[in-house]
Amino acid sequence: MSLSGAQVVAKALKQQGVTVVFGIVGIPVVEVAEAIQAEGIRFISFRNEQSCSYAASAWGYLNQKPGVCLVVSGPGVVHALAGVVHSQVNTWPLVLIGGSCETTLEGAGAFQECLQIEMCRPYSKYSARPQSLEQIPQVMTSAFRHAMVGRPGAAYIDLPADYIQGSVQAAAVPNSHLAKQVFAQADPTDIAAAVKLLSAAKSPLIVVGKGAAYARAEEEIRALVDKYQAPFLPTPMAKGVVPDNHPRNASSARSSALKGADVVLLLGARLNWILHFGRRFNPDTKIIQVDVHPEEIGTNVSIDVALQGHLPLVVRQLIDALRGSFVSDPDSNPFVSELAQHAQRNADKQLQKYQNSELPMSYYRAFYEIKQRLPSDVVFVSEGANTMDIARTVFDFQLPRRRLDCATFANMGVGMGFAIAAQLHYADSRVVAVVGDSAFGFSAMELETAVRSRLPLIVIVINNNGIYYGLEPEEYGALEKQSQLPTTALLPGVRYELIAEAVGAKGVLVKTPEDLGSAVEAALAHNGLTLINCLIKPGGYQKLDFAWMSK
Repeated sequence: MSLSGAQVVAKALKQQGVTVVFGIVGIPVVEVAEAIQAEGIRFISFRNEQSCSYAASAWGYLNQKPGVCLVVSGPGVVHALAGVVHSQVNTWPLVLIGGSCETTLEGAGAFQECLQIEMCRPYSKYSARPQSLEQIPQVMTSAFRHAMVGRPGAAYIDLPADYIQGSVQAAAVPNSHLAKQVFAQADPTDIAAAVKLLSAAKSPLIVVGKGAAYARAEEEIRALVDKYQAPFLPTPMAKGVVPDNHPRNASSARSSALKGADVVLLLGARLNWILHFGRRFNPDTKIIQVDVHPEEIGTNVSIDVALQGHLPLVVRQLIDALRGSFVSDPDSNPFVSELAQHAQRNADKQLQKYQNSELPMSYYRAFYEIKQRLPSDVVFVSEGANTMDIARTVFDFQLPRRRLDCATFANMGVGMGFAIAAQLHYADSRVVAVVGDSAFGFSAMELETAVRSRLPLIVIVINNNGIYYGLEPEEYGALEKQSQLPTTALLPGVRYELIAEAVGAKGVLVKTPEDLGSAVEAALAHNGLTLINCLIKPGGYQKLDFAWMSK
């Protein structure tokens, strides 16, 4: 019996445990997609390669094994490179499979000819082309292993058209051996050194990064916080690893926590721009860093104790070695008390913002109306500039991996791809994507993908007529006549909900808190896709300052 190259690829994916593939078909990968479906693997066909690569990236994060993306040659791979870089920077497992021109036509100006292997190599852990049809399963195993073992990341497999359309005897094709994780504990000597610092701490802080969410370390980290009783600070996508309603959550006193800690325990968190490169720690702070990737430890600041290993195993080692809480009465500890006071003051200020009754609505009032109505197990996708940044301070999470945003690479356009992947993963939960109007524009047509795939997403577009800030219609008109429209301005009052209606979904336009609340309730009761176009205060023209990253 003979197999086509497309069938060899599909069978290798099946042997790797793949259940869903995201992509866009065309020459030369149509046969591959059809062979994938014939193997019982679901194929989600998108409208743009960036979106399907983002979906595969999110799938990898949520499932702790590589998401798979299939695209056409040349421009398809170029577009999908966005998801490759996103996965590599965020350290999420992804395998991109790209078609390419016939090997016999390379260098002859073939259809969509492109140096795809070379293009993907700088942004991936592995980038290769099989040397024959028989080698496809081996290359598949290598790609999956590189993507998921150690520090996760991206991998690329190049499939020439003549490989896809060629044939080989089934007996000559080996199996694609299932790639498996390899886990390790930290050195016991380093554990002892870390415990010595933690036991002597007077104002310790545990920083929980999204690496902890990916590693499924929630059980161990919750046990550590409960035993050691130190305040903890989650990075945005680590919210819910320890429930946000835990009394030791220092999120509402972030600045004070970073500056006041004498010992910081970093759990799957990198000292990059999200944590101000470690520059807001006290100069005398002792730092313990736990990471699976040894080269990451010590980036930007000196580390006092390095613990390399799989986070759940290392945290369990710490739990077993610690005697108990860092002080006998944590609630009366000055550092804990100070953070609690800061948190309460900030909560009071936040409540005033929630109660603002001005129209058009503010971000805070709109988010408050949404927040009150979301179920406890909601999966929340957030993207946009102000939309994402402000939402981080408003929405709470009690479960891990329920908040998805653009993360470390900070790229816009991830929203719809993330939401589609999340709904496939969390089939029994509601997925709510709260996105800025500018960010939504990157992937709006994926509404059709979601409707066609029968995914009951709730998409709320926070419409302020611009990037960061927009203009009222009158101001927009006046500046347009003077040819002085700011580059951040978008057309006022765009009817995004009509796009939803055009593809068979439900679209709603809201302008008041009452209408927004009712629309969210109706969307939750509806078993199809709903888009809510929420008009808020534009904000007017303001000078943008990006110097915060270096402060």
